[in-house]
Amino acid sequence: MDDRARHLRRLVLRALDKGGRGHPGSAMSLMEILRVLYDDILQTDPANPQWAERDRCILSKGHGCLALYAILADKGFFPTAELDGFCGLNSRLGGHPERFVLPGVEASTGALGHGLSIGAGMAKAAKLKGSSWRVFTLMGDGEIDEGSVWEAAMYAAKHQLNNLVAIIDYNKLQSYGPVSAVQGLEPLTHKWLAFGFAVHEVDGHDVAALQHTLNNLDPSQPNAVIAHTVKGKGIPEAEDNPTWHHKSYLKPEEMELLYQALA
Repeated sequence: MDDRARHLRRLVLRALDKGGRGHPGSAMSLMEILRVLYDDILQTDPANPQWAERDRCILSKGHGCLALYAILADKGFFPTAELDGFCGLNSRLGGHPERFVLPGVEASTGALGHGLSIGAGMAKAAKLKGSSWRVFTLMGDGEIDEGSVWEAAMYAAKHQLNNLVAIIDYNKLQSYGPVSAVQGLEPLTHKWLAFGFAVHEVDGHDVAALQHTLNNLDPSQPNAVIAHTVKGKGIPEAEDNPTWHHKSYLKPEEMELLYQALA
């Protein structure tokens, strides 16, 4: 893990520490994906977050918002000091992201399985307007148990939305246990292929591999990126541990141990 990865994860811990609760496991598994998107792929302007020609990034797994807040603050969409108000009274940083409340948030999410439908609608809108911006939707693996995800996938293929990218954070854990035990997804690659997507598999913590994959998408059809990740990545006691899906009331000495893990 490099210095930037540690820095962003420490921002997640800062918000978790001040807010007293959150979903650190989900946020840590997403971090490199969001980092590569915002550092290298997305066309955005933090000073003008409603720029009409910007690329759209939808965090469909809204409970991973600590990672989204960390990267948006780091990129300058809002002051980093606002992370200290996470989940607080009158804060713009809620337990799930809200559109029109916090700059850079493209869709209100939290109820799972909606992000790809929203993204497909945005991608179709870009086509109708003759615009070149793209839409990236990040989903959890447990989330794609939802039938609405596959309805959106069928729509995207039918309308040849080659400006839509579905990214699956495949950490193999969901809130109730291993994905394979709750509702197995394999053969996941074949499912997306059958629904009309070009499919790419990548190590979701390998920055160079993510950059290569996202810079070499298929221009002729919708793309699905299956990013293999580790839930809780970066915090040894949280890695692959389903009890870290959500945490609350961490003691100061416990938080200090988390900070030390990312020192």
